[in-house]
Amino acid sequence: MKVFAENGFHKSQVSRIAKEAGVADGTIYLYFKKKEDILTSLFQEKLGELVEKFNHAVRESTSPKDALRKICEIHFSELENNIHMAYLTQIELRQSDLELRKEIGLALKRYIILIENILEKGKNDGSFRADLDVKLVRLLIFGGMDEVVTSWLISGQKYSLTAQVGPTLDFFIKGMES
Repeated sequence: MKVFAENGFHKSQVSRIAKEAGVADGTIYLYFKKKEDILTSLFQEKLGELVEKFNHAVRESTSPKDALRKICEIHFSELENNIHMAYLTQIELRQSDLELRKEIGLALKRYIILIENILEKGKNDGSFRADLDVKLVRLLIFGGMDEVVTSWLISGQKYSLTAQVGPTLDFFIKGMES
């Protein structure tokens, strides 16, 4: 992750990736056919870990609003605490080719569905408006969090990303409340 984040995907050499991983170049090729496979695998692994944290937090939540807040807290804190992952997800993946972006999109689907399920629950229990367009709002919430992280990176991390949880979620919650 560090090599991709520091050098960019296209400038990252497999030999540097191997060196950072503490293995021989040939070992990398035993597991991956090409550099894109390394990035996809890395992203799927890290996103899988993140989705598990989201699921755990959602199970412990007392309400749909609380669940969304916990997801936003985890999303922002994980990226604030792992700047390499933040650069990789926010900058590098957007510059990759179409096939790689499709693979990443498949990995993100579980995260988007989790947000959708929370919204449905909130709609059903009256926490959120009955006329809420769940499919649209799930994308707006994810896109909003995504933009907050990207802006934080572009600014040079001059402020706390986790301090943006409250204002970000308050904006969405107020628009969704019944």
